[in-house]
Order: sequence, then structure tokens, then C-alpha cells
Amino acid sequence: MKDTLNLPKTSFPMKANLAQREPEILERWEKENIYGQIRSAAAQREVFVLHDGPPYANGHIHHGHVLNKILKDLVVKSKTMAGFNTAYLPGWDCHGLPIEHAVDKMLGARKKDMSTAQIVSECRKFAQKFIDIQREEFRRLGVLGEWDEPYYTMRFSYEAEIARQFAAFVRGGYVYKGLKPVHWDPVSRTALAEAEVEYHDHVSPSVYVGFPLDGDPAQIDPALAGKDVEVIIWTTTPWTLPANMAIAFHPDFDYVAYEHGDKVYIFAEGLAFVVQGACGFEGGTEKILARFKGAVLEGMKARHPWIDRESVFVLADYVTLEAGTGCVHTAPGHGADDYFTGVDYGIPIYSPVDDGGCFTPEVEHWAGVNVFEANPLIVEFMREHGCLLHDEEFEHSYPFGWRSKSPVIFRATEQWFFSVDHAGLRERALQAIAETKWIPAWGEERMALMLRNRPDWCISRQRVWGVPIVAFHCEDCGEAILDAELIERAADKFEDGGAASWFELPEEEFLPDGFACPKCGSKKLRKETDTLDVWFDSGVSHAAVLGKREDLPWPSHLYLEGQDQYRGWFQSSLLCGLAAKGGKPFHQVLTHGFVVDAEGKAMSKSLGNVMDIQGYVDRNGAEIMRLWVAMTDYRDDIRVSDEILKRNAEAYRKFRNTCRFMLGNLYDFDPAADAVPVAEMEEIDRYAMAIYERLRAKIVRAYERYEFHTVYHALNSFVTVDLSAFYLDIHKDRLYCEAPASHLRRSAQSAIFAMLDGIVRLAAPIISFTADEIWQQMPQWDGKEASVHVAAFPGEVEGAGDGDLLDRWQRLRELREAVLKALEEARDAKTIGQSLEAKVALTVPAAISELVERYSADLVQLFIVSAVEVEVGDKLEVAIEKAPGGKCERCWVWSPYVGSDAKHPTVCERCAGVLEQLGAGSGE
Repeated sequence: MKDTLNLPKTSFPMKANLAQREPEILERWEKENIYGQIRSAAAQREVFVLHDGPPYANGHIHHGHVLNKILKDLVVKSKTMAGFNTAYLPGWDCHGLPIEHAVDKMLGARKKDMSTAQIVSECRKFAQKFIDIQREEFRRLGVLGEWDEPYYTMRFSYEAEIARQFAAFVRGGYVYKGLKPVHWDPVSRTALAEAEVEYHDHVSPSVYVGFPLDGDPAQIDPALAGKDVEVIIWTTTPWTLPANMAIAFHPDFDYVAYEHGDKVYIFAEGLAFVVQGACGFEGGTEKILARFKGAVLEGMKARHPWIDRESVFVLADYVTLEAGTGCVHTAPGHGADDYFTGVDYGIPIYSPVDDGGCFTPEVEHWAGVNVFEANPLIVEFMREHGCLLHDEEFEHSYPFGWRSKSPVIFRATEQWFFSVDHAGLRERALQAIAETKWIPAWGEERMALMLRNRPDWCISRQRVWGVPIVAFHCEDCGEAILDAELIERAADKFEDGGAASWFELPEEEFLPDGFACPKCGSKKLRKETDTLDVWFDSGVSHAAVLGKREDLPWPSHLYLEGQDQYRGWFQSSLLCGLAAKGGKPFHQVLTHGFVVDAEGKAMSKSLGNVMDIQGYVDRNGAEIMRLWVAMTDYRDDIRVSDEILKRNAEAYRKFRNTCRFMLGNLYDFDPAADAVPVAEMEEIDRYAMAIYERLRAKIVRAYERYEFHTVYHALNSFVTVDLSAFYLDIHKDRLYCEAPASHLRRSAQSAIFAMLDGIVRLAAPIISFTADEIWQQMPQWDGKEASVHVAAFPGEVEGAGDGDLLDRWQRLRELREAVLKALEEARDAKTIGQSLEAKVALTVPAAISELVERYSADLVQLFIVSAVEVEVGDKLEVAIEKAPGGKCERCWVWSPYVGSDAKHPTVCERCAGVLEQLGAGSGE
């Protein structure tokens, strides 16, 4: 009898075995050139460009890489399947300090005997090693792209393009050299850009210091005549006090002269409570000898507490009453605001600190001492000399080097800068930000705020692993020579020999015959030794990569990176695009949060909460990682843990097994010969197609909006609730027991085929391996693509029904839930075993009686029972009884018919009819 059933048949395994199967699928994709097939199929479509922000080539990939690259893969695959021509050209960022630092450690003592070109060569090898490692790790995640010919910033052609873009900025007047304070990393001995600085909590010494007034205090107020007056400054960087040149006051604040002991102290009245508490001043307003505006003090002077130097009083709007004394210690060589104040007042830009962060010889007492180590020494010195009024520890946010993870200092040095305000660039950038679509929307204001407040971009670095700043210095007059034509000439050299040729070849190779200093006419010229900031390298990637091919036009449609790139790549790309090409390099910018652990803590090796990505993928496959990326709303920080991934694995197994069941019931289904048009399907199958269509439309919209978590949850709900727990559950009887070619079975198979085809396409961007594995197992049809990734998203289902159909069946499903609950209670009470042993006695209220009557013939299938009786009453009631008759040997339904057919005495009426069609005798 079992042989007469249409039991599922499929070679699609229940056990995923992803760790072994995924590499086999990757090998097939490579062998069949699936990415090439995708590109060929899309060649004539509308182009959509996601420009890949290059990761740094200095280590194995981590969770942040996984999140970022899979998100990009979701975009590329979904856009391709939605009907766009979407190439994916991955890239790598190669130059810069981290690689050079790693190579320095690797070379050790050998480095001192090596030329710059040899060191650069070692850096190139190091970067190439990790490009190759990361490339394979990204491919292992199922990310499709042009992996054999990626872009990377150390290619000779790319280095030449960097130089040409630099020439464009020079030609546009954006680049200048100046002595300004910049973030300086003493560990790495180089200047840093804003994007290379991160802020952490840091404990600094907080000091209140008295600066004796130098002059007649009666000029401030007659009440101060003959008094010993000091101005109190407050700072958390005592090491900058040797460079103090001025004290800044707000012109409109009220200041007081407060008498304590035999001295009078000046500070802001708005901070009187703070200052009195810190310095131990007793008394109240009776101690105030005078009140005056800050403007009164401009031009007066104090004496430095221990150095024979004046400190001039200046006015500044940036002085606040948030902390301190309202009298701001000003060292133009060690602060951005201080610098501009110094320029305005003609104060020397003095910075007695060397590249290693140590005081230079002119600093008495602490020459050669590291500035951070000098802090407590200076505090103690001031205490001994009576100028320290108070000191304490102060925890605050402090800048650290992004790569060195060490505190940085503000230090005035000669550097090359990119002017953010030249030619209205800042205003143009703000306008471009307003014209860009930001995802999430709050990204617009965040980006605009950073642009409004950013200083000029320090683009020079004191390193060798990078693209040089093509400039010359006159040995006779000291003139810095920056010429766009000379830079273009150097770029041509870089095209053949790379940027390292700048360090290998003599000056003459980069200068036209007879070239001389335009200022003094000297021909004694030397090359600049600084290199360009690596954010410049990546910031011009759009110019180096886009606009060279028809399928990669400039500008891009989308940039997609982490939230840290508001101050990094998004900014550098925008400024470079506007300055060199006159436009923004993107139409949309999507940002994602950071990966954190289950408790929301940042992933850190020191905390021991970093997961071994390669180890996890080797053991469990990449598909679960892809599900993890898709399931979470990336606009927030994304949590990951073993438990979270286990839940994803459970959802994956449910999806896989549901698809396996669907495949198993299509073993004899030929889409061309057996498919039933939707309009001719049984109503329950049309209902299934209607809810599938609702799902399809929702998912396609979600992909358009990059709402991948919506895709994941909608698919998961459809597969578990609508398919597995409802539609497929109630269809087992029809699929297994009806005649193979009957309309009832072919209608169900047609719906199952259409829904499987649809959900596999819709899921393909997310579970790329499994979707393609299912695709290979599906029935063949004319035009079936070699891979689901070459196929398109499913089109709209027509003829499935209207809203009334959905409403009717939703009410029937609610009725089913009530019956299922009653059946469960009957099983618990041992009234029945399986649900097919049951008869349901249903009492329904008049409000739904017409609906129930209309579908009376479907209720047995809907409830998966053997009999249903219905009567109308006041309220819904469900009673469960033993079904009458005998158990059908073939379908297990209980029926009074069993035993009444002499030819088929062991089966029900339906099965007897099927057996007749099959020509099966009673003994079979």
C-alpha cells in the first residue's frame, strides 16, 4: 500500500554540512564563472554602482569586516536580481603607518642599513600578503565580485592617479604649507588627520595657576591700586605651560578681583563658586574688590610664573563658563584656538617639543623629558615655587592615535594642508550633504556638523610608505615649490615605477631641463620627504576607480561603511570630489553600527570577547554569519555571541527543512507540462499564492530600502508560520494520497513550486550558498539559469485573489487555531492520539456561520481531522470526539466507509477511487 503513495523524494540532504558543502559550491561558482554569467546577463540593464570603501590590508578579517562585506554583498546581489547592472569591484587600502610600523618591527636592526626604496618594497610585500589573505576570507563568506582584479592603492596606476588628483588640488589653489598645531602622535612621530584620532577617557592633572599681573592694577579698577594681583588660569595640560604666551578672556563676561590673604585674584564671576571651592578661598561677595568686563583687560600683561617672559591678555569668543576660571591659558603652538588667537594678535607660534614628544633643549628643568612624564614634575615644581593654587586628577575625553592607541599632543609644525574654505569648499560640501540621501536619515546632520567644525586638513605625514607629496625645497632661499605640472610629470614616472621611484631617483629625473627656483633662481632643489595622508589615498578612490568603465560610471550611487567614516572616508571622498571633479562622488550614503558582544561591549582582544571568525566559518560555515548580518537592524550597534548565532542556526534549519519538504513533493512535477494557472488553482492554493504575493512585494520593497532585517524576518515568518505550520501541514494528505496527476495534487504542486521558486530567489542575497543549492535541486524548465544568482527576483503573482480572499482565509485560520488548541487538550486527556483520530463538533456563532458553511467541505483538511460537524449557537465552542468508522490503511483517516468496499476493504472512499485510477488491487 505504501507504494501507492506519493511520498517525498529528494536528494537534497536534511543535514546542511555547510562547512564542507560551501567550499564545493564556491568551487563550482568559480569553475562555471557564475559571476561572469551574472555580469553578462546584466550587461544591457540600467547601471547601479556601489563603490567599495577599501579595508586596510594588515590582518585577518574581523567581525566588522564580515558585517561590512556581507552588507555590500546583500546590496549588490539584491540590486542585480532587481534588474540592475551592478558590478562589484572590491578594493584595499595599502599605504600608511600601521603597515610601516609592522615592517619596522619585522626588520628590527636590519632597517638601519636599508634604503627607503628597500623599506617600501618590504611594506609592499606585507600589504600584498594580507590582500591575498583577506581576499580568500571574503570569498569564503560567499561574497561575489571581481576578486581576481581588485583595485588597491599601491598599484602603480593607482599611485599615479593619487598624484594626478593632488595636482588638480594644487592647480585649484587648495594646498598650502604652514606652521600650525596639528594632532601629533609622539609614538609614531607623525602628524595625524582628524579622522585618525579617536577619543577615550583619560586622567590628566588639573591645575589652577597664578600669573602675576605685570603693570598697574589701577588701570583695571582704582580699587586695585597698590594690590598684588594675579590672574588664575586652569589647564589639564601642565606640560604646555612652558609654551604659554597669552591669557584669553571673553570680552562680554563679568570678571571679579577677589581678595584672599595678601593677594587679589582675577577670574570669571560665573565660575566664582568653582574657583573658590578649588582654591580654598573663604568668604563671599564682600571679598570682591572690583567687577569689570573682560574687554577691559585686552592688551595688558602678566608675567609667566617661572619663565622670564610676558603673557599678553587677549580676547576670544571661545572662552566659556563650562569649566576652569574663564581665563584661558594660551599656547599658540599647542592648540587650534590658541593658534588663531596668536595669529590675530601677532604672538609667536612657539612649540618647544620634538617629534618624539619630548621637550627641546631651551626648556629649562625638563629638556629631553617626555611631556606626559613631565606633567607631575611641572606640578611639583609649581607647588615648590608657590604659583600652584590647586591640583587634582581630572578624567575627561582625550585624543588618542587611531593606530598607535596612545595619547597624542597638539604641536605646531610645518605641514602641508588642504584648505577646507578655499573657493567656498566648505559651503559647497554642506550643500552636497543636503542633496545626498543618508541612511539612516540622521547621518545628514551628523556629517554636516563635522564639516562645519572641522579645521583644514593636514595632508602630510612623516613616513615613507605612501605616495609622496611631490614638492621641492630651494636649498638657498628655503622656498617650498609646489607646481601642478611637476606633479603631473612625477605621476607619469609613478605609472611605470610606482611612487617609490620618488625615493629612488634623483631630483633631476622629476624636473624639466633648466628648472630653477621661481623665487631666487637657484637650481639647488631637494625633494619633499613627507608622504600624503592615507585618507587622501582612499578619498580619491572614486576618481581612480569610477568613470573608467561603462558599468562603473562616476559618481557612484551608494557608499556603504561604518559610522566612523563620517569623520573619515565619507569626508575625504566628498572634499576630494568637490575640489577635483566639481561634484560629490555619491548619491546615497548608508552607514552601519559597530559589532559588540551580547552585553553591548565593544569587541576587544584585551576583554577576551573577540570571536575567531575563521574558526567559526571552518566549523559551521559562512551561511549562519550571513543570516546574522541580515537579521539585525544595522543602523544600531550589532550584537554577536555564540547564543545569537545558535538561534540563527535554528532559523536556518527550519528554512532548509521546509524547502527540503517542498522539493521532495516536486519530484514528479514538470513546470511546463503540469503547472496549473493561478486562476485555476484550488482556492486554498490561491490563498497561499496571495499571501506569498504579499510577502514578495514586501521583500522587494525592503530590498529597495536596504532593510535587510525586514527581509529576514518576513521570510522567516512566512516559512515557519504560513508554510510549515499551516499550508504545507494541511497539504500532506493531498500531496501524498491524491492521484499523482489529479487536479488537486497538481494545483498544490504548482503553488509549492511557484512559492519555492520565489522564496529561493528572494532569499538568495542572504543565504547565497543554500539558495543556490536548492536551485540546483529544483525541477528543470526552459531558460532556467545556471545559478539562482543569475536569475531575477520573482515577478508579481496575478490572479491569486483580492483582499476578500485573504480576509476569509484569515478568519478560517483563526478558527483553526481554536480547534488545534482543543485537539491538543484532547491529546493531553488521552481522548485521542493523532489528530486524524478525531471528530470535531463545532458550534459557531451566527456571525461566521455563513463562512463556515461555505467552507464546510474544506474543514476536515484545514483541521487535519477525520470528521467535522457544525451547528450554529451563541458562541464558538469546540468539542473533540473519537472519529467514527475504521482507520484507512493508506491515508490513516478514520471513515465509516472503511470495510464496505469488497475490492478495497482496508481503505476509505477517497483512497479506493485513487487505487482504481492506479489500477491497484486490494492486496497491494
